[in-house]
Amino acid sequence: MTDTPLKLGFIGLGIMGAPMCGHLIAAGHQLYVHTRGKAAPAIAGSSATQCTTARGVAERADIVFLMLPDTPDVEKVLFGADGVAQGLKGSAGKVVVDMSSISPVATKDFARRIEAVGARYLDAPVSGGEVGARNATLSIMAGGPEDVFEQVRPLFETLGKNITLVGGNGDGQTAKVANQIIVALNIEAVAEALLFASKAGADPARVRQALLGGFASSKVLEVHAERMIRRTFEPGFRIALHQKDLNLALSAAKELGVALPSTATAQQLFSACVAHGGAGWDHSGMVRALEALADFEVGQKA
Repeated sequence: MTDTPLKLGFIGLGIMGAPMCGHLIAAGHQLYVHTRGKAAPAIAGSSATQCTTARGVAERADIVFLMLPDTPDVEKVLFGADGVAQGLKGSAGKVVVDMSSISPVATKDFARRIEAVGARYLDAPVSGGEVGARNATLSIMAGGPEDVFEQVRPLFETLGKNITLVGGNGDGQTAKVANQIIVALNIEAVAEALLFASKAGADPARVRQALLGGFASSKVLEVHAERMIRRTFEPGFRIALHQKDLNLALSAAKELGVALPSTATAQQLFSACVAHGGAGWDHSGMVRALEALADFEVGQKA
């Protein structure tokens, strides 16, 4: 953590952004914030200054963080009317840190355009979901100049634990796409295993407990398997957002000439969930698509 209070901006105060912003406020920094809807009560009642535009945030803050849903949202906030780029003009040395999960290709373009107005740019997507955001235990995958990364690192340490400079601009986003492939396939594997065990007559909760002690253990088995068993699909990370991330993976793979067959299957299962009204379910809700194919629910009596 840095001992000197800084003037920071934070744009996007959703499920992830609000607790992340809260940690920066708690660390003693002056926050200037902007969000599309109403700020969460914890932010609204804090020392943070609410700005009516993204431009207003960039004019006041030395480092501006973004936590937004998708590539078009980031582009609009950065370069739209009253966007961040407008507020950066004439103030060299400021830094934009995009912690959203978006296209690596677009990120490289955004970095060039931000640098053209005299600021520096880091892409720093995160993994860990709502729990990681609330507990300040996020994994942070950064892309950009090393000196800028070192400048921002003390702030990253306020938000997470596993903090890595992967490479240049766009490489952080590439790492996040790889992360989302692994998480999706883990969810699919855990869902299939619990469905199999349950249909075979075993108690899925006891199966989970047994597997946690072996080589099959994972964060997904620990957290999401319990969601599947308890039928608690309130979103920590919404299916629609994971579906967006797999779209990034599959479109990039097409450009690279790489086959990702299991990723494509996971995306189809997410699509089936969305078709049944599950865009807002937690991504552990993928199990429901498999349950529909089996006409059997995890925890149901065989």
